[in-house]
Amino acid sequence: MQRSENRVALVTGASSGIGAAFVKALALRGYRVVLVGRERERLQRNADAAQHVGISHEVMEADLITRAGRDAVCARLEEGVDLLVNAAGLGLSGAFWTVPRTDLIGQLDVNVTAMMETTRAALGPMVDAGRGAIINVSSITGLVPGRGATYAASKAWAVFFTEGLAPALEGTGVQMQVLCPGFVRTEFHARAGIDLTSMSNRWWMEARDVAHRSLVDLDRGRTLSIPGLGYRILYGLLPKLPRHLGQKLNRTIGNSSVRS
Repeated sequence: MQRSENRVALVTGASSGIGAAFVKALALRGYRVVLVGRERERLQRNADAAQHVGISHEVMEADLITRAGRDAVCARLEEGVDLLVNAAGLGLSGAFWTVPRTDLIGQLDVNVTAMMETTRAALGPMVDAGRGAIINVSSITGLVPGRGATYAASKAWAVFFTEGLAPALEGTGVQMQVLCPGFVRTEFHARAGIDLTSMSNRWWMEARDVAHRSLVDLDRGRTLSIPGLGYRILYGLLPKLPRHLGQKLNRTIGNSSVRS
């Protein structure tokens, strides 16, 4: 996926973090980007900052927790895009049994339902056109349980969903990728009420580096993208450990006691 004049990418979660980093990276590759998120002012600032060689970007305010928000995004995707990046995500703090039921349902609506519905909406036009790509942002915690029950489960769903679709699309010209970053310096943890100030700096990555690695791996046709050498080594080691030890290591790194 090299420079792509006149192609369109839609990025959810484009207000900040990994989503905003994808907006900048894709704009530099010549994409016109549709920025989707809940905060119009921040979306517009990111769209203005990403303008490159006269390319204008489209801002779409939508809350993926709501049926109306998901329907609006799906309707835009059904018009056709060349690349979909599902970067929206929601984390929660607190023990599972103390978190309000509506919050847990909202988390699944963003992390699972929205990803499923937007992927389906984008795939039809892509398959008809014989080209396209979808990047679903998961997490390293989706590869082994241990850092939050519902969050990890939703991210594991993203991995299985994407890797299950990829072989079904062989020969169509459409690529699937699941992106599994570790800890990224964004607003995500603060918004979720998760304190990770004790986390060693060696585990942290910058959002721009995560987006860059994902796009490079997409160019190479890789379905699974794990940014950061340390995380790739960890992923390689975990299957070789007894399952309970892998889970313990994951919980230790991720301080799982503070989040759902």
